[in-house]
Amino acid sequence: MENNLKNEFEKLLTELSEDSSQAHALEILSEKFPGKLIFSTSFSYEDQVITHLIKNLDIEIFTLDTGRLFEQTYETWTNTKAFFKKNIKAYYPDTEEIKEFVTQNGPDSFYQSVEQRKACCTIRKVHPLKKALQGYKVWITGLRSEHSANRQNMPQLEWDPDNKIIKYHPLLHWTSEQVADYVQTHHLPYNQLHKKGFVSIGCAPCTRAIKEGEDFRAGRWWWEDANKKECGLHIHQ
Repeated sequence: MENNLKNEFEKLLTELSEDSSQAHALEILSEKFPGKLIFSTSFSYEDQVITHLIKNLDIEIFTLDTGRLFEQTYETWTNTKAFFKKNIKAYYPDTEEIKEFVTQNGPDSFYQSVEQRKACCTIRKVHPLKKALQGYKVWITGLRSEHSANRQNMPQLEWDPDNKIIKYHPLLHWTSEQVADYVQTHHLPYNQLHKKGFVSIGCAPCTRAIKEGEDFRAGRWWWEDANKKECGLHIHQ
């Protein structure tokens, strides 16, 4: 099964590299893998654009509810579901894992060390993600190269050996201005925190607004070294 999917991935590399339209590429993927595409949304600007691009395609949408999201994120979730009239599957951390971790380390241990923070991310994000991706062949994400230094040389289409799935990043080469303009032009619902200087929005305890001149990811895990700011959802070769 894995070898067959990797072979299909190799064929796609050539076919999609010649296509500059994100919408057309998503249609091709949807036709090649009917019922086997899934899109992960955190209701960011990027994710709202992609939700609009796939609104008429046979692509499932899911989100990871870590249990510590902003109230504005839940409001955006509600507004997105109503606007697009599409179901959004919710995946949650394992109750026993959370209970054991918080009991042993406390509710805010992620501030104490990178190891503790990554352990929290693994329980609240990585493990639920693996459940969400089971049975699918293509995972669509809202990653962009502007997000962080380690994403600047990413391929738009890649093989994820950890999850054994094809990953496609349709907005990888879009600028922040292009994304924001698309949201405004199509009157899409968006997280109101974006108006307050929040550009990359995750869990409430781990996200802050950025200051003028700061990097895009400066508002995430701001107490850590800039080169360590990944949660484990996206591992690139």
